[in-house]
Amino acid sequence: MQQRDLNRVRASVSSQCGSKVKIQLDRGRNKIDIQEGIIQDAYPSVFTILVDDKKDENPPQLLSFSYTDIITRDIRMKLC
Repeated sequence: MQQRDLNRVRASVSSQCGSKVKIQLDRGRNKIDIQEGIIQDAYPSVFTILVDDKKDENPPQLLSFSYTDIITRDIRMKLC
């Protein structure tokens, strides 16, 4: 992993703030969680996604991820 890869991912995520995304989380041991949310903010080391699962009666969650999670494919994001 190089600094330019990290900068490229950081710029891409920050330009998508406010966009709806589908995220695929790799929870380990063949457990994968798929959720939809909106990219809220992009900070120097992390970014946040607001997930509102309207099917369940759970309150909205604010999840935070580091940019290296995308590079290492711990999470995958796709614009909706």
